[in-house]
Parts: sequence; C-alpha cells; structure tokens
Amino acid sequence: MRPTAPLILITAVTALAASLTACGSGSGADPDTVEVAYNRSTDNKIRFKDAYLEAAKEQFEKEHPGKKVKLIPIQAPDNDYATKAQQMMRSPKTAPDLVYEDTFRINSDIKAGYLKPLDDYLAEWDQWDRFVDTAKAAAKAEDGKTYGVPDGTDTRGLWFNKEIFAEAGLPADWAPKNWAEVLDAARTVKKKVPGVIPINVYTGKGPGEAAVMQGFEMLLYGTGEDPLYDSSAKKWVAGGKGFEDALGFVSTVYKEKLGPDVSDALDPNIGTRVATELFPEGKLAISLDGSWMGQNWVNEGPKEWPEWSEKLAQAPMPTQNGQAPGKVSMSGGWAWSIPAKAQNPDLAFEFIRTLQSKENATEWCVVGAQIAVREDVAADPRYLKSMPGIDFFTGLVRHTHYRPALPVYPQVSTAIGEAMEKVTTGDASPADAAKAYDEQLRTIADGAVVSR
Repeated sequence: MRPTAPLILITAVTALAASLTACGSGSGADPDTVEVAYNRSTDNKIRFKDAYLEAAKEQFEKEHPGKKVKLIPIQAPDNDYATKAQQMMRSPKTAPDLVYEDTFRINSDIKAGYLKPLDDYLAEWDQWDRFVDTAKAAAKAEDGKTYGVPDGTDTRGLWFNKEIFAEAGLPADWAPKNWAEVLDAARTVKKKVPGVIPINVYTGKGPGEAAVMQGFEMLLYGTGEDPLYDSSAKKWVAGGKGFEDALGFVSTVYKEKLGPDVSDALDPNIGTRVATELFPEGKLAISLDGSWMGQNWVNEGPKEWPEWSEKLAQAPMPTQNGQAPGKVSMSGGWAWSIPAKAQNPDLAFEFIRTLQSKENATEWCVVGAQIAVREDVAADPRYLKSMPGIDFFTGLVRHTHYRPALPVYPQVSTAIGEAMEKVTTGDASPADAAKAYDEQLRTIADGAVVSR
C-alpha cells in the first residue's frame, strides 16, 4: 500500500458543487478513471461529504499519477438514492466503480447481483484487522462473503437531563442495571418533577424505523440472543416471550403516562421535537436515542444549545434483567462497495484504501459525526475530542447489533411498528399485539419462522 498524507477538509464547497454532476457515463469509459457514486444531502447547507471526497480525490490523484477520480453525487432522499444507484448498477454501461451503500440495504443489493465480494482484496489489505468485528459483520452476506468496507456507524443509549435528575433525587452518574430500574427512574421523575416528560421511547407507525430500531429493537435485543432473526436457521423468530416483553415495556411507558402524550409520540416529527424543543427547554428527563444527538446543538445545527454537554449525560441501555453483557445498542451505518459490473474494480479498491487510511478515516468520523469502526481511530485524540460523549458511544460498538439486512426486513419493520402502535394507544395488549405480529410475520417470511 502506498503511503498516504493526512486529508485536510476543504471548507469552501460552493465551487465544488458546480463541478459535480448528478449522473455518470459508465465505468467503462476510461480504464484510468474510478467513478464514485454517493448520496448528497438534500439540504444545500450540508456539504461536508462533498468536501471530504473532493479532498480524497485530490490526494488519490497525487499519489497515483495518471489515475483520476470522477465523483458522481446523487442528491436525493435515501430511498430515492438507493433506487438511482440500483438502476446504475444494472448495466456495465452505467455502473460506477464504487458506490456508497447503506448497510441496511446491502443484502438486498447482494441478492440482486449488484455487488462484488471483496474478500480477495481484504485478505491482502493490512488495515482490515483494524476494523471491529461488529462493523465487519454489517457488510457480510449470508454466503459468508464481505461486500463492503464500512466507514462509520452510530450507536444508541439513554440520554438524561442531570438537572431534572437532581431535582428528582436521582444520581448524576445514573446507570440502570435492568429495565425495571429505567422505569423506576421515570416514575420517580413523574412523582417529584411534575410538568416534565419522564421518558421518551419512540413508538408507532409515524416515526417509522426510528421507532422500530431506536425504540423496540433496543428493547428486543436485550431479551436474548438473535431475538428477531435466527441466522443459523435462516428463519425469522416468531413473536414470542421476548417480543411480548419488549411490547410490554412500551405499553407501560404510555399506559402509566411516563412518555409524551400519545398523539405526540405517534407524530412522525417527534424526533425533531425531542432534539429542538423537549431536551433544550428542559421538558424531558430521559430519551432512548442516538449518538448523533449532539450535532443538533452545535456547529450551526437546528437548535443552538451551548450548555447541552453540561446538562445532559448518557447511560447504556441495560438488558432486560441485567443478563450478560449487561448493555445493548443498535447500529446502522454505510459502507463502500464495488458493483459487480464495475469496469475498474482494482482501481476502486485502491480508492477505498485512500478513504480508509487512518488519517482519512479519522477526518470522516470527525466531520461526519460518525462513530469509529476502526480501533485506531477510536483511540485517536482528535476523534475523542470531537464531541462530548463520543467516548461513551464509541464504547457501545462492542455491544451493538445490526438489523437483519434482508429483502423482507422493511415489511417486518412495518409490522413491528403496527404492533407498537396498538400497545401505545391501548388498542391491544402486548400478548395480542405479539400474536397479530406473529401471524403477519409468517406471511411476510413465507413460513420461514422459528418459535422460541
């Protein structure tokens, strides 16, 4: 591997935006050019990814004389980006050499034949051992092969307001050992600090995947091993005891009025309210939420709140009864993949190596508010100082889980959201909602279901 120099973030991107095009001419156009397709934010104020990739392009071209990088930004919401990228990958005439893949969708693209396995490249790359195993697993298919190199992730835990906790007589170093202690803290806040929402747990169909992943699955994965999908049997897990218990937690929060009003909780914009109103205005004590929350309050985020790091703290979400490993998290993330019909795969992997040098990987985690997936980046002083709480959320990577990245998962997610909504509104008991989910699951999975 050729040596790499530190990547310096380019802050002026106005001129860059004009030079990038929305579509490419196909990776077969020039054997000395690597074409890179990626998602550009629909918010015109957010251009740090463009700047980062432009700097990587300049570095790569300097270190590889005669070789070029063509950046192909696709400005669209995530679903539309995925559709556009898939359309491009169907033909060697339009397939890029490198594509940015949401690990949530990577197995669907693998099954469709869009992606190339990277195992031969990874076997010869001395940096692959730096990646933590959980992140590696996010880009691995059922066939055991790896189809992407992750560049960051996120984790989730319990955020809490220390001032509200002090008023309620709860400790500033709160670290609940099980679900019961989480609920007891919320009940204490309700009793001693009236007018404050004790706890927010995302729920229902409106918030979509935020409710399913951030709310329900953070509970479900604390009930036992492989509680949603049994990878060894290649079957989905029926709505059994763990599923019912997770619904029971959600039901308790809303039945005892420990959470937001039900109408607010089911609003698709509840996440925005938590970040820009409820937490900054001191109206919320606890939220089961993500590592990125701090980005809302700094660097000209949607709600400037300089005091947030003094007023808020974090605690791991415990497993149901405190059983090993004692804490749980869920993660998403993105990876760089090489399309199966790319014409310049070797050159594409060379560009991955540039993107994932230690210096560049650190740069991306800092400017992109990513949780590091490389052990050396996670220990880097610049990374550790990039955001208050970053060391806490990085420490959860070893305890995290990824959603089953299978083609039918979106349908499973919808069914979970419906079950959550039923117990939140009180239209069904946890047992009845779990039974209804079980019936839906058997249809969705075409009978590939195992009971526990």
